[in-house]
Amino acid sequence: MLDKNYDAKSVEPRIAKRWDDANAFAAGAGAKPDADPFCVVIPPPNVTGSLHMGHALNNTLQDILTRYKRMLGQNVLWQPGMDHAGIATQMVVERKLAEEGKRRTDFTREEFVEKIWEWKAESGGTIFNQLKRLGASCDWSREKFTMGEKGEADDPMVQAVMKVFVDLYNEGLIYRGKRLVNWDPHFETAISDLEVENIETKGHMWHFKYPLADGATYEYVEKDENGNVTLRETRDYISIATTRPETMLGDGAVAVRTDDERYAPIVGKLCEIPVGPKDHRRLIPIITDEYPDPNFGSGAVKITGAHDFNDYMVAKRNDIPMYRLMDTKAAMRADGAPYADDAARAMEIAKSGNTPDENTVDAINLIPDDLRGLDRYEARKKVIEQITSEGLAIMVPETDPRLGPVKAPLAPEDGDEVRALVPLVEKKKMQQPYGDRSKVVIEPMLTDQWFCDAETLAKPALAAVKEGRTEFVPKSWENTYFNWMENIQPWCISRQLWWGHRIPVWYGPAHPDRRGTPEGKGRQMFVATTEEEAFEQAKKFYEGYEVVLNNNVAPGAAATQLGDEEPRYFEMTISRDKDVLDTWFSSALWPFSTLGWPENTKELQTYYQTDVLVTGFDIIFFWVARMMMMGLHFQKEEPFHTVYVHALVRDKDGQKMSKSKGNVVDPLDLMDEYGADALRFTLAIMAAQGRDVKLDTTRIAGYRNFGTKLWNATKFAQMNDVPMGQDFDPTTATSPLNRWILTELGRAAAEVTDALDRYRFNDAAGAAYRFVWNTFCDWHLELLKPVFNGDDEAAKTEARAVAGYVLDQIYALLHPFMPFMTEELWQQTANGRDTLLCHAAWPTAVVDDEAAADSINWLIEVVSEIRSARSEMNIKPSLMVPLVVANGDNETRSLFDTHQAAIERLARVETISFADSVPDGAAQIVVSGQTICIPLAGLINFDAEIARLDKDLKGIEKDIAQAQGKLNNEKFVANAPEAVIEENKARLADRQNRREKVLAALARVRDSQS
Repeated sequence: MLDKNYDAKSVEPRIAKRWDDANAFAAGAGAKPDADPFCVVIPPPNVTGSLHMGHALNNTLQDILTRYKRMLGQNVLWQPGMDHAGIATQMVVERKLAEEGKRRTDFTREEFVEKIWEWKAESGGTIFNQLKRLGASCDWSREKFTMGEKGEADDPMVQAVMKVFVDLYNEGLIYRGKRLVNWDPHFETAISDLEVENIETKGHMWHFKYPLADGATYEYVEKDENGNVTLRETRDYISIATTRPETMLGDGAVAVRTDDERYAPIVGKLCEIPVGPKDHRRLIPIITDEYPDPNFGSGAVKITGAHDFNDYMVAKRNDIPMYRLMDTKAAMRADGAPYADDAARAMEIAKSGNTPDENTVDAINLIPDDLRGLDRYEARKKVIEQITSEGLAIMVPETDPRLGPVKAPLAPEDGDEVRALVPLVEKKKMQQPYGDRSKVVIEPMLTDQWFCDAETLAKPALAAVKEGRTEFVPKSWENTYFNWMENIQPWCISRQLWWGHRIPVWYGPAHPDRRGTPEGKGRQMFVATTEEEAFEQAKKFYEGYEVVLNNNVAPGAAATQLGDEEPRYFEMTISRDKDVLDTWFSSALWPFSTLGWPENTKELQTYYQTDVLVTGFDIIFFWVARMMMMGLHFQKEEPFHTVYVHALVRDKDGQKMSKSKGNVVDPLDLMDEYGADALRFTLAIMAAQGRDVKLDTTRIAGYRNFGTKLWNATKFAQMNDVPMGQDFDPTTATSPLNRWILTELGRAAAEVTDALDRYRFNDAAGAAYRFVWNTFCDWHLELLKPVFNGDDEAAKTEARAVAGYVLDQIYALLHPFMPFMTEELWQQTANGRDTLLCHAAWPTAVVDDEAAADSINWLIEVVSEIRSARSEMNIKPSLMVPLVVANGDNETRSLFDTHQAAIERLARVETISFADSVPDGAAQIVVSGQTICIPLAGLINFDAEIARLDKDLKGIEKDIAQAQGKLNNEKFVANAPEAVIEENKARLADRQNRREKVLAALARVRDSQS
């Protein structure tokens, strides 16, 4: 006999151990002979991660699919693994070292990386235990790590990454170049867009004058929208506005819109950057481009290609030099020649109009000597002070609306108010990019990096989705994919970190008699999968020379005499690139590297292509698209046929969860309180396609109650000697009641199956819920009571066998959603089952008796309608009521004869009679076209009931008017939080539904009264 209550805390660890001991989730476990493969690769969580609600939803949905397919008998592999998470992991270990008073730079690179491996062995992978607690049925014996077991060169995961890099390089699809990247000054590395968090901050926009060269002037004219002149004046400058004055030092041009008439007279002329020593002021050209917005600021834009993504594109289009201003810590550069020398070189470039190569330009340092080495924000203050002190700031009266609130007048003069002129500095809210890990402002920076030709790789991946070989669910996410892939930029794949896959490139000196690799800046590059291979390449390249690796001999120590002539010495040391690969590079190979590639393993042959990828929308760009590129390029087949994109888990009010809001819900806490099954079922039943999950703990409590309902139903069955785990053939059942429940079971199983096949998890969970709670627990068990309490032993035997069979099928049907409780019930309700529930067969329709189903469903509808009418009429539950069937046909009479006892017992009916017409003073209900009446005389006080319903109706109408008034108010809808709007919509729908019911009840009472 089952315990009184289900105790998740004791059951879940026990069931998890049972699965583990049985190796229940190994690849192919429980599969039928020659079964079709089904493979899902887990989106690898960060090694530093712990379970959050996004993980809980993502992995619950994957587990539902995996368990479902396993129960269908397919050859299932759910491949687990973790990502090495470059920046996140390095940060964790650096923080740990800081607690000991040490820094990363106190160690050699090799020593620091070893510290990370030690940390991983001790603390990394916590999330895997948390996923197991959630019930994730991965093949944990196949756990993979994007860095391999220890990052050794012979590890297959490492070999895969190295081979992909080398092959793409040899195909011309990976190259080294100088491009603008997101630069994190704290970690001193390039980072991806995904690692940038744009936060609205309070900022300023400064307006400055750029004097025209040689004292030139022009007539500046402004017009209104009708072409009327509103301002005309002679200017010797062009006005620009900037939120980052320190970057003015690197301007390469000022751009205006091609059709902006205000600046047409000065296009092509030179203007002066108003900062730096006066005798070395730089001149830059005024150019035209489509980028400037004539209606924003002055309509003129400074172009600083090395420090702004939009400016970068303008500079590339117009061959404008891009001058880098900062070092790796975002301090103003202090390297190179004195400012006067480099400013003169820049002046020559501006006047000639011929821009040198990027490396030549990058070597020019245009930071004035007094600003070199300053932090970027300290330099900003200095630049503003210098420009303002020279009178080159745009000055406006204090009344200028761009300054914000109007200030009081300073002094009257000649009877008029005179306002002081002040620099035009607008207060503006702006989106400021921050590193999501470092929390410092990201600096767009022109740096040398390794890039992948994503545009070329994207073409087959784009076609795969457009031609339907890979589908997105919901389909609307395809547009997001298309938009990014069709406008894709080169992928920066290098990072300036110590933790990660070291870029497999070695550098040696230029050969005295041969030209070196152009992108190696005079050095010779050797691109190879291993150090040994690179060494062999170097020996062949420097044939006749001695070559050593820098990890064996100090740099510069290797030299050899060349030839028989006068001795010449040539340094031969080769050293490896210091950068590591972007974390997303290795995870892009996940669907095939985890299966053993580059070896043609049995697993690769069996499980690639994988089936469905379950992921969040936020990594469509960074992971999904790149897996498509790499899978098609290296396997010549899409990595998956379906991408299921789930929504966000928000709080109960629809707000995004964040620590700052204090509304983060920890799934571990929820599992502690309600159990894993309740959390899983809640997530599944709320996971409607394209709709965010609004997580309310009351819903989780409700679905825990659902589990309790099933537990108690099983106890009821045990108390009535219902056998489970028996070899029973359901087609032998003869009773209409039994054939009804078997038919409804088949229909529910078909509905759940269809929904899971279409990734409609909420529909699948909803169908299972309705069958278990409503059909089986509420109706079938209630209808069984007279049978169990009766004297017909044959009827009892069949009813017990069917109830046991249905319960077994319910456990199977619910298992993908609630694996722990169902596995426990499966084990506890029968001795000697020959299989775990996770390997049991998936329920299918066996009995389809439409006549039996229609008969019992008619009974349920009649009883439900009578109960509803009694409730609406406010008839006391203890009162027995008469029932009159008006104009009943023979079929209806037969149904009432068959189910009379059940109707009387379940609906509290005293007598059932038939009449040719509707009796006076009766409430009417209609079932299957037949009118069923409840005579109300003596049951209710008509006048009091009408008064009560009228009062309810007035209150409901008032609530409806209030909700509609708010929702019809444009100002309210524009300004109210989304959660408040949704709350009012829900209230309106609820009150409108209640109004319909009250109106129906009023109509019944009034009809009965008349």
